[in-house]
Amino acid sequence: MKQLIITSDDFGLSSGVNLAVEQAWRDGLLTCASIMPGAGAFEEAVTIAKRNPGLQIGLHLTLVQGRAVLPPVSIPELVDQAGNFTNNPVAAGMRYFFDRGLFCQLKREIEAQIVRVRDAGIQLTHIDGHLNIHLHPTVFSILAELMPRYGISSFRLSRERLRHNLRFDRERRIAKTVERIIFGALADNARPRLDDLDIRYAAEVKGVLNSGRMTEAYILNIIEELQDGVTEFYFHPGILPDDEITSRMPDYRHQQELAALVSPIIRQRLKELKIAVQNYRGEVKC
Repeated sequence: MKQLIITSDDFGLSSGVNLAVEQAWRDGLLTCASIMPGAGAFEEAVTIAKRNPGLQIGLHLTLVQGRAVLPPVSIPELVDQAGNFTNNPVAAGMRYFFDRGLFCQLKREIEAQIVRVRDAGIQLTHIDGHLNIHLHPTVFSILAELMPRYGISSFRLSRERLRHNLRFDRERRIAKTVERIIFGALADNARPRLDDLDIRYAAEVKGVLNSGRMTEAYILNIIEELQDGVTEFYFHPGILPDDEITSRMPDYRHQQELAALVSPIIRQRLKELKIAVQNYRGEVKC
């Protein structure tokens, strides 16, 4: 059997994202949303989550290109005076790996992000990360300790078949190859520990190589050859105009991704292929 989890990232980033998430849940195929606790529209996202209790919520861990939950005085080497992480993911990844003095600050901030969502009255069921930072070896080692403590039972293992992707979208071939190598290695590093902890993950994740370009045409192509078991698709839907998402992700096709999530054509084709759309808990939506 084939099962499909459909997730929206960046929940809480802005009103444009939040409204798109709610629409995709109510009118479309969305089953999960991953929330950013330090983002400007976090409280609005919490309100939306509570009035849509069937929408499963996970943590979109943010340690780059975003805002921290803790004040700068608590994590002075991670953020600037305004509480913002660096916008350079490569520099952040190198520092987090080689500067062992950052470990305690990272652990404090990661746990604070989990706790902020929990204290808002939302039970987290899965974890992923902004720019897939959750797979960083140092970050993952912290998450492996915290997930059982907070009852988090699922994790995004960000690995995707490169050849399958390139059959339908030839853009960014060199970049996609590099991403496949990096995220494949990081996923291989994380998988044995996840198995030891009995934390669930999808067999494949679509959206790693086509982030921001999960359009209707692309989805209709890739669903024809999904692997057996559970696959996760993740999206970045948004309703424009929205200055926050336009400035942060100017090349992303937010409205096209929302259109794909509510597409009756995709819904019908999934039904014909007998692919069940569900959340991480296994609750089937359609």
